[in-house]
Amino acid sequence: MSFWEYLGSRHQQLLADAARHAVAVFACVVVATLLGVLIGIVTHRTEWAGNLATRTSSTITAVPSLAVIGLTVPVAGPGVAPTVIALTLYGLLPVARNSVVGLRGVDPALVEAARGIGMSRPMRLLRIELPLAWPPILTGIRVATPMLMGIAALAAYVSGPGLGNEIFRGLASPGSGNALNEALAGTLGIVALALLFDAAYALLGRLTIPRRSRV
Repeated sequence: MSFWEYLGSRHQQLLADAARHAVAVFACVVVATLLGVLIGIVTHRTEWAGNLATRTSSTITAVPSLAVIGLTVPVAGPGVAPTVIALTLYGLLPVARNSVVGLRGVDPALVEAARGIGMSRPMRLLRIELPLAWPPILTGIRVATPMLMGIAALAAYVSGPGLGNEIFRGLASPGSGNALNEALAGTLGIVALALLFDAAYALLGRLTIPRRSRV
């Protein structure tokens, strides 16, 4: 069976796996973004705290992703839970690091001016600091997403959702007629999802970042 024939015969299953893969990654990117920005808010004003946050996140990502997924199985069980835990942990580093960098890069004069006109700390954060820090935060999200796309594929090893199941089926049966088709379909599907997500982020950047602030 040719690759195109394989896609035609399995397109419904492939689309379902792609949808599960995209939903898992998107949900974990959202959680990692919320936690990463919160870490940036809490730590960016103190040099040692910001450095500790980024170094701790870097330490997590130094651990092989398959090992992290495997270590969570005895606690969370196989399936979706270890996938979510691993993806969220690995998504934290680029978002937290860029949140710290972005918030530290806000002009102190603007913050002082906002304080001078009576803005409270939360208002300064929401209306001045976070909007100005958004470009590097978005960059961190764009860095994290393709990385999580690849890690999500490994979650199929513990019955996680997504296109990794297609890849593992192909790798588990190298002698079968569809082994290459299965591995290739899963791999290309993940690449396509990563490109679609990045295109969406590029559009989001155009809509939310003033032209003069774009890199």
